[in-house]
Amino acid sequence: MVNVEKFTKRLDKILEYYDLSAAAFAEEIQVGRSSISHILSGRNKPSLEFVLKVTNRFPEVNLYWLLNGKGNFPSSKESNTSTPPTLEHKNIPELFQTNQNSEEAKESDLNTPESLLKNKSISRIVIFYKDGTFESFTN
Repeated sequence: MVNVEKFTKRLDKILEYYDLSAAAFAEEIQVGRSSISHILSGRNKPSLEFVLKVTNRFPEVNLYWLLNGKGNFPSSKESNTSTPPTLEHKNIPELFQTNQNSEEAKESDLNTPESLLKNKSISRIVIFYKDGTFESFTN
């Protein structure tokens, strides 16, 4: 029987060792983020599939250490190494990538709110209040 509280602590050690968030760890082992969250909170026990995905993706994690705390982590021949292996990150597009295409820039200028509103007029405004009531104003 696996002690869920101790398993959670060992899982936290893995996350810390690889410098991963719970979401990134879930992506690495290809499980849902909620699975990691539920295990870390103690709500769910880890399934066999979950444990096998962890040990397959991270060979430094010893199965018996993960389940029972017996053995070492990381399980390598040289226990003196303190630097974890680096994980290759998938190509993530730049968040603030600038667009060099001038035609697209010109096209986006045509769709600015000012140009769209020039030929429009307001016919009705509705205000919703937090108490569930509303007011409607028509032109």
